[in-house]
Amino acid sequence: MPLYEYQCQACGREFQYLVLKKEDEADVRCPGCKGGDLKKLVSKVAYHVSEQDRLSAFEPNFPKDDAFYKDTRNIGLQAKKRAQQMGVDLGSGFETKLDRLRTDPGKVFDETD
Repeated sequence: MPLYEYQCQACGREFQYLVLKKEDEADVRCPGCKGGDLKKLVSKVAYHVSEQDRLSAFEPNFPKDDAFYKDTRNIGLQAKKRAQQMGVDLGSGFETKLDRLRTDPGKVFDETD
């Protein structure tokens, strides 16, 4: 069930439409002017990168932009990469703490374990 993005050629409005069946696409109308002269736009795509792939691609010495530090999935990535390079198993306790920290980074100061 893809979400398609369209631009109305009459009024210029851009909008999204959920297409359940290919035949339904013929019925799509602009929500603003109700026009049917639409241009399908190329949308951004997202894909999932596994933790292992993120770890493999991570280079600790490369510069990081602000987005890297805002993404909580990156918490602990450097420690995991270093342990991997050294052949050290950090254990399940480390993973548990990382998951908790990534879920709510601010709460780390409230916990005393």
